[in-house]
Amino acid sequence: MRRICIIPCGSRKIWDSDRNAVGPYEAQYAYTGALHRKCQAYARAHYEHWVILSAKHGLLLKHDIVPDNYNVRFGSDHPQLVTISELQKQAAEKKLDQAAEVVMLGGKKFRSILPLIFTSEDLIFNYPLSDCSGIGYMLQRLDNVIENNLEMKPILL
Repeated sequence: MRRICIIPCGSRKIWDSDRNAVGPYEAQYAYTGALHRKCQAYARAHYEHWVILSAKHGLLLKHDIVPDNYNVRFGSDHPQLVTISELQKQAAEKKLDQAAEVVMLGGKKFRSILPLIFTSEDLIFNYPLSDCSGIGYMLQRLDNVIENNLEMKPILL
């Protein structure tokens, strides 16, 4: 696996927007926020390997199960916050730690987390949305690249 794309889960989930939603859902369907949906559309179009980063469940492949609704955020001291050691373990188990490049479609808060998960010295970190000054600008950029079938310019940190 040469490149993986990591997308943020977002706070909106299927249980928030669909009153008939009950029980577990695959990760690819569980998260329904605008940023997540656009990030997922971009990741599907440009990457063979992509995962969702959840503050509670960690690194989720698209078919991994999210059992129910939750509200846990990175940067909080929530007791259910996934630990760095658990994220490292998941990355190894899912062979994500074998990537040469990790692309994060999220904001600045992920810059401090990813190098703790993926510790290879040769690894390239790419944050193509990190220069956006807010979610609105991220959504605009994603709309443009998705509509025009473009790949975003790398921002390597």
